[in-house]
Amino acid sequence: MKLSTLIAALVMAGTSSVFAQAPAAPAGQQPAPTAQQRIDQREANQQNRIDQGVKSGELTNREAARLEKGQDRVKKMEDRAKADGTITKKEASRIDHMQNQESRKIAREKHDRQHDRNHDGKMDRPAKK
Repeated sequence: MKLSTLIAALVMAGTSSVFAQAPAAPAGQQPAPTAQQRIDQREANQQNRIDQGVKSGELTNREAARLEKGQDRVKKMEDRAKADGTITKKEASRIDHMQNQESRKIAREKHDRQHDRNHDGKMDRPAKK
């Protein structure tokens, strides 16, 4: 009887360690990106949107400069947040909110009726020297 009790205890101890382990990511999926990676990727995407808008003529030079300043403000906020070595959830949330605002500004400026090029691809306004 003592042997069966011992075996039952060993089985219970063995199965409890299986349940205590963190679940692995399903096959084919990568782990979720960290806040820093998500912020950096979004920053790069928004910069690409601004560059593409300038190249296509959807953004004027003045609009692009204004949007670049907004991106610089987000970068400064990010730098302040990671000055202590880590970005907290609250800081990441604030940065995400600021990036949302900047993203809306980019979309608004790209789709307004101000363009640097005509329908034929020629410059509307000569570049200031």
